Amino acid sequence: MNTDRKTLPPTIVDFHVHLFPDKGFDAIWKAFDTVYQVPVLHRLYHRECVDYLRERGVGPIVYSNYAHKKGVARPMNHWNAALLDASEDLYCFAAFHPDDDDALAQARDILDHPKVLGIKLHFLVQTFYPQDSRLYPLYETVMDKGKRLLMHIGTGPIGSPYTGIDHLKKVLADFPDLPANIPHMGGYEYREFMDLLSGHPGLYLDTSYSFWPQTPEGFNLDNTFLENHKDRILYGSDFPNIILPREDEIKGLLSRNLSQAFYDKVFYANGMRMIGDITGSS
Repeated sequence: MNTDRKTLPPTIVDFHVHLFPDKGFDAIWKAFDTVYQVPVLHRLYHRECVDYLRERGVGPIVYSNYAHKKGVARPMNHWNAALLDASEDLYCFAAFHPDDDDALAQARDILDHPKVLGIKLHFLVQTFYPQDSRLYPLYETVMDKGKRLLMHIGTGPIGSPYTGIDHLKKVLADFPDLPANIPHMGGYEYREFMDLLSGHPGLYLDTSYSFWPQTPEGFNLDNTFLENHKDRILYGSDFPNIILPREDEIKGLLSRNLSQAFYDKVFYANGMRMIGDITGSS
């Protein structure tokens, strides 16, 4: 076994950050307190989040937010566009809700923004199915525009009737090349989601909430799976809506003593390549 000490790249790309208007963060943190009964560790608003990450070696930041009900996506995306226009090295997966009367037109408009990488769908919170026929025109639009989806579809940290790999398989039967990032390494169905990667080149996983040494529900496969798919994994922190220190999860990944190529790709090169492919930047 190679026991050389592995290091992070000098600059990190974080592909899973949450930024919301202040009232949005307040509502989310309240839900963590009352519904999940676990407090968020880093209660930082959007500008503080960006500053915190920049001070810790993060360069490009890819954030997301979502519309939990009808009527939220339009003002959220106006906020997104203004923030992106005012910020460097910041990119976004924007909001969408299928109940909006002009949902698809809204999606087309925000996807035209050069720093919007795609659309976020949070099936646990939004309570509709991935194979909902109202979403199929969205999938087609995202693909036509060369953008991607960020799909919270796994059963962790809490499952629901709307989450789980069987739902994604139904979508992939119709869209085998679906360009989608799956957060949390597909937790808790880690093996099942990793098995999908070989047959679906548009799928990527991100590391968020999966590698804390303190949590028994974390990624439970051996290093072979990670090394075999190191070109299809993105580092993501889920910052600031996390319940344990961000740095501990990075240490958890480093403690696996994976190859230096794994760390270089997952923490930097894969993210830069994806941003470049979508935005047309070098």
